[in-house]
This record gives sequence, C-alpha cells and structure tokens, in this order.
Amino acid sequence: MVSDKAKGKTSYTILGGGPAGLMTAHLLARDTDARVTLIDRASRLGGNAGSFQVEGITTDYGSHRFHPAAEPEVMAEVKALLGDDLLLRPRHGRIRLGGRWIHFPLKLGNALKSLPVPFALSLIRDMVTGPLRRAPDGPATFSSVLLKGLGPTISKNFYFPYVRKLWGLDPDHLAVKLAERRVSGSSVSKILMKMARMLPGLRSETTGRFFYPRKGFGQICQTMEESARQNGTDIQLETGIERIERDGNTVTAVITKDKTGHETRHDGSQILSTIPLTALLGAMDPPPPAEVIEAARAIRYRGMILIYMVLETGQFTEYDAHYFPEVSIPISRMSETKNYNNVTAPEGLTVLCAELPCDPGEEWWDMSDEELGQAFCSWLGGVDLPVNVPVKSVITRRLSHAYPVYDIDYADRFETVDNWLESLDGLVNYGRQGLFAHDNTHHAFAMSFGLADCLSPDGTFDRQKWARYREKFSHHVVED
Repeated sequence: MVSDKAKGKTSYTILGGGPAGLMTAHLLARDTDARVTLIDRASRLGGNAGSFQVEGITTDYGSHRFHPAAEPEVMAEVKALLGDDLLLRPRHGRIRLGGRWIHFPLKLGNALKSLPVPFALSLIRDMVTGPLRRAPDGPATFSSVLLKGLGPTISKNFYFPYVRKLWGLDPDHLAVKLAERRVSGSSVSKILMKMARMLPGLRSETTGRFFYPRKGFGQICQTMEESARQNGTDIQLETGIERIERDGNTVTAVITKDKTGHETRHDGSQILSTIPLTALLGAMDPPPPAEVIEAARAIRYRGMILIYMVLETGQFTEYDAHYFPEVSIPISRMSETKNYNNVTAPEGLTVLCAELPCDPGEEWWDMSDEELGQAFCSWLGGVDLPVNVPVKSVITRRLSHAYPVYDIDYADRFETVDNWLESLDGLVNYGRQGLFAHDNTHHAFAMSFGLADCLSPDGTFDRQKWARYREKFSHHVVED
C-alpha cells in the first residue's frame, strides 16, 4: 500500500467527481498551493451533470439548464470558465394539463387561451377563496401545505400526480420540506405574478431564459476538470473506496483501490466527501453507532431510467422540454437536446430523452432497451405526439440515486446521520448527495464556494462558518 501524503503541505482528498466535487477541486487547485486529489469510481467525471455522444449528438443525463438564479459568484465563475460558449437561450417548453398543451414556463396569455374553461374557473375560485382556506386536519405534509396554499385545482391536477411519479409515494406521505424546496409559487396569486413578469415591459434580460453551454451541459464540468488538471489536481478514475479509517471522532485516512487492484492510502489534511451519505457511512471503519446505521438504512433515494431515442429527422418538435404531470404517461419529462443549444448537426437526426422515475426492482427497471423504446413511442402517441419517423436506435442509462426521497420520517433519520458525520474531525460532507438535497447544479456549486471559504491555508476547517453556510443551503429552492 502506497501513501499519497505530502509532508509539510496541506492536502485534500475529494470523494466524488460530480458538480460539487469538481468545482471544489477547481477552486482549491487554482486558488491555493494545496495538494488536491479527486477520486471517483466512474470512468468519467461530472456525474449526472455530464454529457455524452449518441449518434454524433451531444446528449445530457436528462434535462439540464444553468439558471440565472445562480448566486453572483457562481454565475461569474461559470461565465469565466465557458466564455462565449455559455449561451443565453429562451425557454420554450410545454406542459400537459387537463388534456391540453400549455406553454411552460406559464405565460399569461397562452394559459388563458389554452386552459380548459372549467380548469381556469376552478383556479380563479381557488385564488378568491385562498384567504379563507384552512389546512386539512392532522400533521402537516406536502399534501396539506399545497392544498392550503395553492388550493385543490392545481394541487390535484398538477403537483400531486407529478410527485407520485417522481418519488413513488402519495403526497400525504411526503414531507413539508419537499414543498418548501420544490414549489416556488406557494399560492395561485404568486403563480399569476410570475406569469405577469413574463409580459413585455416587465421582464428582465433573463426572464423566461436559461443559460446552456454550446457543447452540452457537461461542458461546464469538462472545463472545471481541465482547470483542475492544469493546476495539479491528481484525478483518479475507476477507483473505489475500500474503507474510511477513523480514530474515535477523527477521520485519519481513506483507503482506495483502482481497477488493477492497487490500493492507495490518502491521509491528507481533510477528506471532502460528496458521495451519497449512505455510501459514506457504509465505508466507515470502525462502523458508526448502531442508531446511526439504523437511520441510514431507512434513508431512500429515488432511481430513474433515462431513455434515449434517436429519430431519423432533424427535429421532432420545436420545444426544448415537455412535462407530463398526468398519470396517463409514466415518464415525467422529455427533452430534445438539439433545441437547447439550437444546433442542426448532424442533419437528419435528433435525440429525445425521456425521464422515467423508477427504482431497481420495479416493472420498468429490468426491461430491455428495445422494450422501453417501444413503450416510449406508445406513451407519446397517447398524448398527441406520435412518432411518425423511423427510430434509428434506443439506448438507456439507469441512475440509482437520482433524487433524495423526502418521506414523512426522513428529517429525523437524516438528522441522526448528519449530526454524527458533523461530529467527525477531518471530514466534511457536502454536495447534493452528501446533504440529501434535491438541488440544482448551481446550488451544488454554491456549496463548493462555501466550503472553500471555510478552509484555511493550513487545512483547518471553520465549522462555525460552515454551519452558517449550511443554514443558507437549507433554503435553496429548486428551479424547474
């Protein structure tokens, strides 16, 4: 076994090469003289924020955008990294409500014209009666909070069926925290105000727009990887974590094994972990206390199958994304990458990406790519999007940890695990997977900036400052 410790020099070992881990490596390698090592078990970096090629078309792991709502320092960093390759694009999606297609993000004129009359009248009624509406009896849940704030029409026709798809649970079994982090418009009047801001004369330069890299969403992570490597980061791919050694409450080293079976001991100043907290606990040697292990076993992540269908046509629709809250179709969203960055090459081909929330062991998980492709075509035909062009190929990607599941009891379980991890010296747990946060990519980058601000030149970590950052992170709201 070989040790990578550099005597007399601050060194950091980053576990996980997704957005948070990569941004941290980029910042520490560029702005400090520390030795930085980044470890990932995959053969590439970027995690679900990466891109890959399908039939010559750059494709993402689902629908991704870089939102203008990003913190100023995060936005400035991404703009500096990508330069002119960071495009400002108009959002042009559709959502299916009441059996009709409506522009998404919602536009006032389009909504008034396209919504079924009974649906629109029900929304108006919910808005008028909102101040008089009482929350349902019993403990607060995702369901009760939305019924109180939004009313039954949009809750039952949009949010409730949508979350059943995304998390596989009834809205009554989901925590209030999910409503706080996933629902930015907490009343019909607030939704109408957001729609009004889309009107000419009221919108800003970025209203109804998003940033997207010219070469696919993964270009952000790719440029950070290039920067980290150029500034000396030791990136070790296809390398698994054998164990994380600790002496009492102090983490002393990480032992890794590469694909050849070679083990390395990483005993630097700080271990910075972005891997799923359940995996982090499972690697601890000695193991955590029994109550922590029990809490971790009950923590759940939602899986997802991404179905990529290559069509022999230059463009399937003009829309970048379609949203499917209705129960008639199992997928939650479909994106067409070429419409995100407005590319035409290669001519005569386009790729549709369907997001199918699904856990290992469920009906769809073990289906073949061909079977899922046939189902995909059938689903589209059922919502007035028939596939009338030849299908060249279908491939899939399966994500076992796509979303954290905020069930009713998750908060107590997470607190038990998180409090124990926070008690350890020499280890910082962060990122979307580490903090069990259903966040956007720019939120993950914000965590990296906060973490870097808490590290001193000698490698010591300011936990009081980190606690203040953690409080700020807890109020992140997902941008759709």
